[in-house]
Amino acid sequence: MTPQLMVQPSTLMSSGIRMSEFGNIYLFRFTSELQSRFEELLEKKKADILTPEEEAEYAGISELERIFTLINAQLAAKSKWCPTQLEDLYDNEPDTSVNTATPPNT
Repeated sequence: MTPQLMVQPSTLMSSGIRMSEFGNIYLFRFTSELQSRFEELLEKKKADILTPEEEAEYAGISELERIFTLINAQLAAKSKWCPTQLEDLYDNEPDTSVNTATPPNT
């Protein structure tokens, strides 16, 4: 395994994370500011123009995203919630998620 420099994900939690109500549970999501920054870094990564500092920041945000995806999936599984159709996941929801499901609007 190759060592990788990264911004510690825990440093992003105080200002970049919010809880979002989802039925009878709450899920972890990025704030709109952190989501925008992540998307900006992702575009630079695709263009292969990240600075070493940005690469470390991108790695930290990516790791936090993976952690929250796992936690949110476990929370959803424990609540016994499951979408009936894939399209229901994103109906009427702005694109500011951290790979989380959103309930269909009824």
